[in-house]
Amino acid sequence: MSRVYPFDDAATARAVIDDDGTLVEWNEGARRLLGHPAQAVLGRPATRLLAGADTPDLPTGTRWEGTVGLRHLDGRTVPVWLLAHRRPPHDGHGGGWLLVTPLADAQPSAEHDPLAEAGLVQSPCAVAVYDDALRLRRMNEAMAEVIGLPQERLRGLRLAEIGGRPESEELEQGLLRVLTTGRPLDVQTFMRTGGEDRAHAWLARMAPVRDARGRVRGVCLAAHDITDNYRARQRLQLVNEASVRIGSTLDVIRTAQELAEVCVPALADFVTIDLLDPQDYGGEPPARLTAPVTLRRAAHRSVLDAVPEAVLDPGQTEEYPAGSPQADSLTAGHTIIASVAGGDMLPWLDWSTPRGERVRRFGIHSSMSVPVQARGLTLGVALFTRHRRPDPFTSDDRLLAEEITTRAAVCIDNARRYSRERETALALQRSLLPRTLPRTAALEASSRYLPAARAGVGGDWFDVIPLSGMRVAMVVGDVVGHGVEASATMGRLRTAVRTLADIDLAPDELLTHLDDLVVRLSEESGGGSSPGEVGATCVYAVYDPVSRRCTVARAGHPPPVVLRPGEPPQALDAPAGPPLGLGGLPFESTEVELPEGTVLALYTDGLVWSREREPETSRQLLYEALGAHPDSLDETCDRVLHTLLPPGGAADDVALLLARTRSLPASRVTTWDIPADPALVAPFRKKAVEQLDTWGLGEVAFTTELVVSELVTNAIRYGSHPIRLRLIHDAATLICEVSDTSSTAPHLRRAKTYDEGGRGLLLVAQLTQRWGSRHTPEGKTIWAELPLYEEDR
Repeated sequence: MSRVYPFDDAATARAVIDDDGTLVEWNEGARRLLGHPAQAVLGRPATRLLAGADTPDLPTGTRWEGTVGLRHLDGRTVPVWLLAHRRPPHDGHGGGWLLVTPLADAQPSAEHDPLAEAGLVQSPCAVAVYDDALRLRRMNEAMAEVIGLPQERLRGLRLAEIGGRPESEELEQGLLRVLTTGRPLDVQTFMRTGGEDRAHAWLARMAPVRDARGRVRGVCLAAHDITDNYRARQRLQLVNEASVRIGSTLDVIRTAQELAEVCVPALADFVTIDLLDPQDYGGEPPARLTAPVTLRRAAHRSVLDAVPEAVLDPGQTEEYPAGSPQADSLTAGHTIIASVAGGDMLPWLDWSTPRGERVRRFGIHSSMSVPVQARGLTLGVALFTRHRRPDPFTSDDRLLAEEITTRAAVCIDNARRYSRERETALALQRSLLPRTLPRTAALEASSRYLPAARAGVGGDWFDVIPLSGMRVAMVVGDVVGHGVEASATMGRLRTAVRTLADIDLAPDELLTHLDDLVVRLSEESGGGSSPGEVGATCVYAVYDPVSRRCTVARAGHPPPVVLRPGEPPQALDAPAGPPLGLGGLPFESTEVELPEGTVLALYTDGLVWSREREPETSRQLLYEALGAHPDSLDETCDRVLHTLLPPGGAADDVALLLARTRSLPASRVTTWDIPADPALVAPFRKKAVEQLDTWGLGEVAFTTELVVSELVTNAIRYGSHPIRLRLIHDAATLICEVSDTSSTAPHLRRAKTYDEGGRGLLLVAQLTQRWGSRHTPEGKTIWAELPLYEEDR
């Protein structure tokens, strides 16, 4: 069945002219206007219809309008207003121009036109007209439906009196502006009118009403319901806000809290975020779950203070059975919306009495549980509920909640993965650092290590290494970078330092060997053509309690701080040296004498580096913290960290080592110069035994005689003069040292049956706790340690 349109083709004069000016169409309205029949004009130039002598050019652009004199069939000139439209090409034909004009006898009369009267009354747009006193003069049926009252009851009232709300007063101020300025105004508002059950978003378009002389006599108000657009903008704004606010840190709990904060009150009145504990599933969240499900409360948020709707506190766990919104949405793998009115929440209320009590007390009427899923893993569930907002959750709310939760899930998973990697690196770092510092007679030590707040575990390390002769080495280093690789490199360097320290290398020589190791590590990592791919800094100090002298060398590391008794702290003047890993550059050491009770502070640059402070300011704060009551090294460590580090943690990891020096009394050390005569070995054995009697160590006299005899004999036979014998008495150890100027060190070997020599050092190794040799600037020293007390078994 064809549709009949109420169009009168003859009510408009219409013609079409092609691009070369030929008339190709001519309708009945054109014939009525000019009297020419179609067969008389079609196919002929359109200029023949022009009354003037001049031929105007064809119009340009896409539209043209103007008055033209046209020739009537009876010869008279008819002035005609024409509207011309440029027609695009179609079906291979040229476009041309369409010319139209309305016929005068076909135009409706404006006087007593019923359509003009119905334009206001029957318009689907809510329209109201206010006079110059801003009192309602007239409104249509659409506006009466919005307000909820008939026009007869409201005529003569002001807008603020009709609405009775603050929003109505704001709209009335807009009417006043239009009335006084004569300029239109648009106002957007969100309000509930008397004819609505809930608030809507409105665009109020206000325009002045003028009389025939142009004077403003009133204001016309047209109200457009833009709720859908308003809510769409709100949802888009909330998604954008979520992308900015959620995931500001790599912390799982903080990210969950940000998700809850973004959604309250924009989407829900009360939100809980419950996460799975990966340890319950072998370290990784499962892809699918079955009820019951154990969840841990990560975060929650409410429009009410103190979150009174919550049954669980953050950190607590609970097992959710089938029928609870949390378990149902997790097992189903999609969002579930429930309401009290629909009866969907009854199993939940029957399962948990405390939750049922809170639902009734706060009037919770609707819930929406959304699984928190990312990368194919289920991380937990977000539960949204409403009690202050009367409207239930809609499908649009579900899409919005899923979009925000999905974004948050990726951030939570990133934080979870980062936390796991950080914990792994931290465990590796802790395992590679000394658990406790050794107790030595040379010094008292205390240390601290803090990983970076954001960058994670790095390659900072510290160590205290006992050496021969009661000396002790202190080392602090910093590997470039963060993460597991930096921790592993740190472990290799710390092991290398201990190995090199065990052979009693001088500090500058030790750093040279360590530099070679870092260069090799850089080559192994693929940076062979670029020295420094694996970089580190280090400071190494050796303290001798007998001489009270400390030798320090550093490789691109901050200098130690020295706090001598009764003096202010100051940086130790030691050559900086290049960082480790550059290769081929020399290191220098410096030696200083330290009174007993001197505090040495060795640290990494993460302690003093700050974006908010100048380096000199940080160093001054360090000096002040060290100088304030340095009686307890543990308390001093805590004070230093509290003073220099921000509350949120340092930007780089920090290692701090504090050591207070001790000295050995002269009465505990005895030294003899040995002549180059093997026959005099016996008298010096006797002197050694006499010294042991003086110290009250007669029980080790026999062993000491054997050790002294062997070491002194070897020095006389194989060494160079001068030769020196030294005994050092510690609380639990007796140390015997023999020094000479030869650089040739003895080594332990197993003698054959008929060998005359080769058994002396083997005997020394069997009788002593440990023994060894170390090179000195003058030659070498062979040492042996004898325990004075049996170890506890």
